[in-house]
Amino acid sequence: MKAIGIMEHGGPEALEVLEVPEVNAGPGQIRIHNFAAAVNPVDVSVRNGSMAEMQKINPPPYVPGMDAAGVVDQIGEDVDTDLKEGDSVMAMVVPNGIQGAYREQIVLDQNAVVKAPKGTTHIEACTLPMNSLTARLSLDLLDLKEGQIIAVSGAPGAYGGYVVQLAKADGLTVIADAKDSDQDLLKSLGVDIIIPRGEDFSELIRQEFPEGVDGIADGALLNELAIDAVKDGGSFTSIRGFKGEPQRDINYTATWVTTYDCKKEILETLKKQTEDGVLSLRVADSVSPENSSIAHERLEAGGTRGRMVIEF
Repeated sequence: MKAIGIMEHGGPEALEVLEVPEVNAGPGQIRIHNFAAAVNPVDVSVRNGSMAEMQKINPPPYVPGMDAAGVVDQIGEDVDTDLKEGDSVMAMVVPNGIQGAYREQIVLDQNAVVKAPKGTTHIEACTLPMNSLTARLSLDLLDLKEGQIIAVSGAPGAYGGYVVQLAKADGLTVIADAKDSDQDLLKSLGVDIIIPRGEDFSELIRQEFPEGVDGIADGALLNELAIDAVKDGGSFTSIRGFKGEPQRDINYTATWVTTYDCKKEILETLKKQTEDGVLSLRVADSVSPENSSIAHERLEAGGTRGRMVIEF
């Protein structure tokens, strides 16, 4: 069975097409014939050695990938589901050894798998699970109430875009930074106030909201460049945790999406919000398994709007 992975850590060229053993669904599990896997920044960390210490519990090869979309092709015993073989589905995958989404076939816990949004292709559906779950978790950690103000850094990206759309659905006012070429995108996502992108992020936000904002979702990892924008006693969350000195009774959290692994009800809600037009699916481009290195090169070069996808 075909997979894409690495035998040794390295650059995009380290990715290669591998043969891995076929797997079968055990009790409580569902097997997906996978047709599409989104390419995310964490996949780069799996490939380049940034996660080498965590990976040492397994020998290589290592297969990246946290987003899968395909069809159910086997259901194990003791599975409580309305899914049936042939249904189009999507799932978030937590990579472990050869258990990553960059493979033609994958077995997952039944609670990780939900139907894909109606009317979507596999390529589109695979861009939803991990990034939307991350965005939902960030907002849940910030715990803002309707009418409060959130600032979002990195809003044009996949995670940031979902934070914006979910925040608007939650009734929040959204301020975000963008370069000129991304302003139309942010307007389409629903951002209320757009400020120029730059190191004066906090200063520009304070010009709009002198007391500061109630919370920040720091997708661009601005850290101390963004913290002054938060009001005293406000909330700050980052996809990698805050790097700086705690101050002013601000509540700091790290958004670790594995917290929402197998949270079927949450992913079901995000699916429904996609069907209702609350969330939009953005695909930058798709490549074949043999060209997976190109997807990584483009992701690392920056500037992609939407996710690169590997199509099996």
